[in-house]
Amino acid sequence: MSLLKLGLRLVLLLLLNSIPSESAVSSIDLGSEWIKVAVVNLKPGQTPISIAINEMSKRKTPALVAFQSGTRLLGEEALGIAARYPDKVYSHLRDMLGKSYEKVKGFLEAMYLPYDLVKDSRGAVAFRVEDEDEGGNVGLYSVEELLGMILGFAGDLAEFHSKVVVKDAVVGVPAYFGQAERRGLVQAAQLAGINVLALINEHSGAALQYGIDKDFSNGSRYVVFYDMGASSTYAALVYFSAYNAKEFGKTVSVNQFQVKDVRWDPELGGQTMESRLVEYFADEFNKQVGNGFDVRKFPKAMAKLKKQVKRTKEILSANTAAPISVESLYDDRDFRSTITREKFEELCADLWDRSLVPLKEVLKHSGLNLDELYAVELIGGATRVPKLQAKLQEFLGKNELDKHLDADEAVVLGSSLHAANLSDGIKLNRKLGMVDGSSYGLVVELDGPDLLKDESTRQLLVPRMRKLPSKMFRSIIHTKDFEVSLSYEPDLLPPGVTSPVFSQYSVSGLADASEKYSSRNLSSPIKANLHFSLSRSGILSLDRADAVIEISEWVEVPKKNLTVENTTTTSPNITLETDTKNTTEESDEKSNSDGVTDNTSINITEEPSTTEPITEKKLKKRTFRVPLKIVEKTVGPGMPLSEEYLAQAKRKLEELNKKDAERRRTAELKNNLEGYIYSTKEKFETTEEFEKISTDDERKSFIEKLDEVQEWLYTEGEDATAKEFQERLDSLKAFGDPIFFRYKELSARPTAIELARKYVGELQQIVQGWETKKPWLPKDRVDEVVSDADKLKSWLDEKEAEQKKASGFSTPVLTSEEIYSKVLNLQDKVASVNRISKPKPKIEKPKNKTETSGDNMNSADSTSGETPEKEKQTTDSDGSAEEKINPDGSADEKANPEPEVHDEL
Repeated sequence: MSLLKLGLRLVLLLLLNSIPSESAVSSIDLGSEWIKVAVVNLKPGQTPISIAINEMSKRKTPALVAFQSGTRLLGEEALGIAARYPDKVYSHLRDMLGKSYEKVKGFLEAMYLPYDLVKDSRGAVAFRVEDEDEGGNVGLYSVEELLGMILGFAGDLAEFHSKVVVKDAVVGVPAYFGQAERRGLVQAAQLAGINVLALINEHSGAALQYGIDKDFSNGSRYVVFYDMGASSTYAALVYFSAYNAKEFGKTVSVNQFQVKDVRWDPELGGQTMESRLVEYFADEFNKQVGNGFDVRKFPKAMAKLKKQVKRTKEILSANTAAPISVESLYDDRDFRSTITREKFEELCADLWDRSLVPLKEVLKHSGLNLDELYAVELIGGATRVPKLQAKLQEFLGKNELDKHLDADEAVVLGSSLHAANLSDGIKLNRKLGMVDGSSYGLVVELDGPDLLKDESTRQLLVPRMRKLPSKMFRSIIHTKDFEVSLSYEPDLLPPGVTSPVFSQYSVSGLADASEKYSSRNLSSPIKANLHFSLSRSGILSLDRADAVIEISEWVEVPKKNLTVENTTTTSPNITLETDTKNTTEESDEKSNSDGVTDNTSINITEEPSTTEPITEKKLKKRTFRVPLKIVEKTVGPGMPLSEEYLAQAKRKLEELNKKDAERRRTAELKNNLEGYIYSTKEKFETTEEFEKISTDDERKSFIEKLDEVQEWLYTEGEDATAKEFQERLDSLKAFGDPIFFRYKELSARPTAIELARKYVGELQQIVQGWETKKPWLPKDRVDEVVSDADKLKSWLDEKEAEQKKASGFSTPVLTSEEIYSKVLNLQDKVASVNRISKPKPKIEKPKNKTETSGDNMNSADSTSGETPEKEKQTTDSDGSAEEKINPDGSADEKANPEPEVHDEL
């Protein structure tokens, strides 16, 4: 399907808000190597959903950040220096989130990336960056900070594309992302000033894009989304169906999908294949050099080789052989070679069977057969490799694979639909329900004094594929403070994670509450309630903890519904009131504002005295809920950044953003100055008309100034500030603007004069048309228009004569702007007169009751007969008429059908 058809389809699917708005949201597909941005925009005149292109007019941007000579570079700019400065261009940042220092160090060594690394206080990696412009000062940046810079750049692309502020976004992530990666990514977005509406699993984004324009009311289907990207591969099983719902009193069919399962290989992707080629060509170059030389020891040479290998791999996807050529790979030695597709497939022989494992596992755990699958949709750039497609065809038993989605943009476009659905001001015309689940099973474990290690203290809190979002509640009978640990089920851990524990909390205040209320009449043991939430981003957290104390007390209250008959009763009246409230989380929130809930009461009525107030004793059950203090104590690489660190990091990023903005402004002004100089010189050399409006000395003097500034621009001005460039440009324009103004008027003034005279001539016909077709127009208003037209004609004659006498080198006596202004004023006055409506006819009121009665009879008679002649004349002379204004200002009248005349009662 072409991108044009896809864009048109999305336009039809969106229903814009009825309230005018310029709100916009974005979606970001954050990959290992590339980042893609889509914008949902309500601004009139723009496509509701579109891909934001970068400064190179490309639809995807390198996920890179670099520091060179005190300047930060992002995206395409960073890519431009990647081969020359591999130690200063940071890539694959997404894959380092939440990983230990040792894990990241090994990963970077395998990728031949020579970054200067240090271990931070969490045990995670930090990057040492030397600022060459600040005296060699060294700065440290966490993975979250560098990733925040890339996300901030993505936000800038969205805003530049939509021309409005875009702060809300949905970010796509791999399904295998664990808790540390998800929390780290949200913090990175926070540093970038982006409000994350949700993190969406990549397969859910693809499923949204697949199902938004389909109808599943005629039949449900299972679809597998197979995605091989740059660094990972996954297969997700999604069930599409429909259900009936009431909408505005009508039964409508609503589509939905549910993610049943997802399996992955986080270390198999396009760059895995590229690494095989890199190793092959590195060995070949080493043989050419000889003497035990190993090019792998030289990062700059490896960066050059990797860059060309990527191109070679792309060529092999469409050809049976491909060349590789790297100039000055090492020590001015060029490297040239070729490779066949057959050899490439041989180098990756073990990867082809491995690529089928996620698909096989999904089918195995779901219990489905291949013939029960409606489709296996391919997405991801690496699925274009012919051998992979052949392997999938062989396994699926198909001659043609399903490729109905854009392999590169399906995830980001589907994620934009989710962003629109979550936003406040954008609604979708078609509904598609989405049910995704947790990629991992999550466990809660309690530890503390007198807590036994059994099933009550360690429970499965979130089963794998539990619906997102969800809330969970756990209760434990205990009287002392304790610890809470959240961990993964041990049989499935995120990539690079060695310990299953990802969050730890201390819960305090329970011991104090127990001591305070232990002397009261407890109706049940003291317990602690824990409230957990699994957000739509897949992040699990302990939100709240309460101590619950239930006490039974006898209290005297006035007796209700007391009558004279029952006041003399001598026997006690005992009644039991049973509370219908349950003890779930919902009932907790219905408790009284003072933290006390009345549950059960027993009434005992005594024989009242005739002189004392009549009361009764009631046994009340009171529930006290005491908030407990929660402190997160997570340690290790997955530990989130502290609030203090985040505030400091945000200040650093804001300072870098200011420097970038000033750098861009400086570059823009420098280009403007350079462009002004070249264009002005070219006009003077090629346009003879400048001789008519400027003297030789004037042009010579101006060219000398241009040469002077041009020389400064390429010498002293090479590193000038934005202010200096602006001042030089202003000084040139102060000299050149009068010349260019006279040059413009040379052609603009005659055109304006011609149009003005033409309009004055047409106005005579307009006035004549008024006399015959609109005789009711006030004569003084018509005369005023005629007078203004004569004044305009006289003014034109006078000024045009003066202009002909004036020198072409002097300031024009008559300008096109003055002419257009006077003509527009006259046109406005003509239009206001032309809009005057014809007066409505005046109908005389009856003078007395007798005449009224007679008129009524006449009116009744005339209804069935003809209209009297006098009434016809009134209609013809005073009735309303339909007018059509012609372009020349004249009016055509088309009489309305003769109205029926009714006498007033």
